[in-house]
Amino acid sequence: MKIEKVKIFDTTLRDGEQAPGAALDAQGKLEIAHQLARLGVDIIEAGFPVSSPEDFRSVNLVAREVKGPVICGLSRCVKKDIDAVKDALSVTENRRIHVFIATSPIHMEYKLKKRPDEVLEIAVDAIKYARRFFDDIQFSPEDASRSEPEFLYRIIEAVIDAGATTINIPDTVGYAVPEQFAALIKGIFDNVANIEKAVISVHCHNDLGLAVANSLAAVKAGARQIECTVNGIGERAGNAAMEELVMAMRVRKDYFGVDTSIDSREIMRASRLVSRLTGFVVAPNKAIVGKNAFRHESGIHQDGVLKFRQTYEIMSPEDVGLDKNELVLGKHSGRHALVDRLKRLGFNLSEEEVSKVFEEFKRLADKKKEVFDEDLVALVESTMRVDVEKWQLVGIEVNIPRQDGNPRATVVLSYGGKEFSASSEGDGPVDACYKAVDKITKCPGKLLNYNIQAITSGKDALGEASITVDFGQDRVINSHGSSTDIVEASVRAYVNAVNKLNREGGK
Repeated sequence: MKIEKVKIFDTTLRDGEQAPGAALDAQGKLEIAHQLARLGVDIIEAGFPVSSPEDFRSVNLVAREVKGPVICGLSRCVKKDIDAVKDALSVTENRRIHVFIATSPIHMEYKLKKRPDEVLEIAVDAIKYARRFFDDIQFSPEDASRSEPEFLYRIIEAVIDAGATTINIPDTVGYAVPEQFAALIKGIFDNVANIEKAVISVHCHNDLGLAVANSLAAVKAGARQIECTVNGIGERAGNAAMEELVMAMRVRKDYFGVDTSIDSREIMRASRLVSRLTGFVVAPNKAIVGKNAFRHESGIHQDGVLKFRQTYEIMSPEDVGLDKNELVLGKHSGRHALVDRLKRLGFNLSEEEVSKVFEEFKRLADKKKEVFDEDLVALVESTMRVDVEKWQLVGIEVNIPRQDGNPRATVVLSYGGKEFSASSEGDGPVDACYKAVDKITKCPGKLLNYNIQAITSGKDALGEASITVDFGQDRVINSHGSSTDIVEASVRAYVNAVNKLNREGGK
C-alpha cells in the first residue's frame, strides 16, 4: 500500500486562541510555536495580524524566531488585511497567506449582505492582489458545509485560476456529519475542473462532537491537509484535536493509507504546554493526552495488559511522549543527572539556564522526596519565564485564627533587587495573599477564574494554580503558578499575572 502524506496545519495560535478565556501574550505564542516546530507541524497559523497591534507583533515574532514550519497569517478579502499579513510575515520567506470569505446563503445574506456573484468577484480580486506578494495562498469559503455545492464549485475554480494553491473547506459551525462531509469533498474533486492545481484542506469544528470524524472522513475522500489545534481548543466547542487526528491516521494506517510528519513523542509535551498557558485543563478521559488514557483499573484489563499490553492498548505511552520508566530524581541527585534527563525531555538549555533550573530543582527536592518528569517540565517552564518577570515572590506567611476571624497574610516580593512587604486580611488565605500583593504592586485585579490541579503524583505532588484576572480596561490575563503548597502556587500565579500586565504596558 502506498502511504501518502497529510499536511498538518496547526491553528492553535489563531483559532485556538479565540476560545473564550484562552488569550495568549506574544511570549506565550512564541513558546507554543517553538513546540509546534519540534512537533513537526507543516504550517503554523500564527494569528490574524490586522485584528490588533498585539496580534501583528505576535505573528511577526513567530515568523522571525521559528524555523521549519511554514508560517501563515489570516486575512479577510480586504487589501488592508492582506497588507498586514504581508508586513507581519516580511521577516521570513517560508510563509503563507490564508484568505477567507463566507459563501453560504445565510452568511452572504445576513452577514455580508452581498449576492453570490459579488462574493465571487471579491474573492478573485483578493487572491489576485495577494498573488503580488505570496506564492503560497490558501483560500477558505467560510461555512462551506452549508454552502450551495454549485456555487462552491464555481468560486473554488475561480480562485484557483486567480492563484490559490490550497483550498480549505471549513465546517465552520460544526454542522456536517462524516458521510455528508466526505461527499462534499468528493463533489469538489469531481466538479472543479482545475482542482489538481491545489491541495484540498479541511477545517472542522466540534459543535456536534464530530470534528475529528469529519476530518478523517475528508481524508478518506482525498483531502491532504487538515486544520486542527492542540487539545482541540477553539471557538465554542473547539476544533478537531491534532493529537487525535495524528494518532488515528498512524494507528489505522492500514485503513487510511496516509501518515503525517508529526513526531508523536512530542504530543504530550505540546498538550501540557498549551493547557498550562491557556489555563484550559485537559479532561482525564480525553483521548491520547488525558491522564487516564493509558491507565487501567478494571481487574480484567490489568490482567490482560500485564500478560500482553496490546490486549487493551492500541498504542504505547511512549508513542505520545510518556516515559513509562520515569527517572526519579531526589535531593542527592547531581547536575549531570538533571541535565541528562532534561535533554531526554527535549530541553536544550544554556549553562546559565541549567544553573537556574538546578537551583530551583534543589529547592523542590528539599520539599519533595522524589522529583518526577512532570515536576521537571513544570519547573523548567516556570523558571524560564523568570527572565521576563519583574516581581518575584520571596516568601509568604499566613495566620489562620482558631475561631472567628479572617486569615491574615504577609507577602514579601522583590523588585529590582529590593524587597517589599505587605500584610492584609481576607476571606481565605489566598484572598488575603492577593490583597497583600495588590498593596505592594499597586495593580489590583479581580479574580474571574481559579483552578487548582495536581500535575504530578504522590502526597507531595506539585500543584498548579491556573487563574484569570481582570485588571480593568479590557486587560484580562491568564496566568499560572506551581508549587507543592497550593497557597504559594496561587500567589505565584497572581504575581505572574501582574508581570504579564506590566510587560503588555498595563502599568
